[in-house]
Amino acid sequence: MATMPNRTSGGHGGPGGGEALSGAALFAGAVMMVSGPLSILMGAAGIAHDTLFVASRYVYRFDLTSWGWIHLVIGIGLVVAGMGVLMNQSWGRGAGAVVASISLITQFMFVPYYPGWAIPVMALDLLILFALTRADMETGGGR
Repeated sequence: MATMPNRTSGGHGGPGGGEALSGAALFAGAVMMVSGPLSILMGAAGIAHDTLFVASRYVYRFDLTSWGWIHLVIGIGLVVAGMGVLMNQSWGRGAGAVVASISLITQFMFVPYYPGWAIPVMALDLLILFALTRADMETGGGR
């Protein structure tokens, strides 16, 4: 019977930690690096053109400059967390899950302004959350 090589990691998530980046974490980091700049661009559009989007009689109605700043800050957070995940930093997965959750909530609140944008970004945020919060199961036995 063949034996499996013993995998020991030198640490968790630090530079040169020895732990390989899983496929799900790589996917989440890549999607955050796409979603973040898109949110930054949406924020810049909201800040520059205050009359770009229109929503009438909405509970979460803010000035569009405020929505622009919200999207800008969340986009920067997504980029920073995405870089942390891709660089396999220990804080990256937690920060990514938090920022993606906040982005999901704000996109839900932004649906009346621009549903063609908010709904696909909500789907990206859900994929990010799924990829970052799934448990990486490794088999201990040899088959």
